[in-house]
Amino acid sequence: MSVFDSAEGFAAALPERGALVGLDFGEKTIGVAVSDGLRSVASPLETIRRSKFTQDAARLLEIAAGRSAGGLVLGLPRNMDGSEGPRCQSTRAFARNLSRLTELPIGFWDERLSTVAAERALLEADTSRKRRAEVIDHVAAGYILQGFLDRLRHLKDAP
Repeated sequence: MSVFDSAEGFAAALPERGALVGLDFGEKTIGVAVSDGLRSVASPLETIRRSKFTQDAARLLEIAAGRSAGGLVLGLPRNMDGSEGPRCQSTRAFARNLSRLTELPIGFWDERLSTVAAERALLEADTSRKRRAEVIDHVAAGYILQGFLDRLRHLKDAP
């Protein structure tokens, strides 16, 4: 099983190059973002309406294959005090189940406030309420993935 709790362990398991796929895993939707092959910029891609696990997983792995992804980053929805509640358990269970279907390494990134940041950015861009509802999940996935990409760059620059 290739699910990693630490950014360092996950980074070590990643291939040298290749895009990463970021996921904002929610109860009704999964926001998806992708990075460029050099892993410098995250771009929101789409929001998947959740149905059955097998269908959700198939779509995610189709996206990963289409982008020649080297790994998957799942936002981990910790509580503000850093503890883990039911949503974290559900995200971890999804990652475990997904890891049985792919060789890609799967890592977690603390997603606290990613939706808040995404909402703020969309408001600043004067996005309509209807459009915000349509894009919030994959914009949040972009924030999650960008946070990990920035950490990855820091890990590479560290002595």
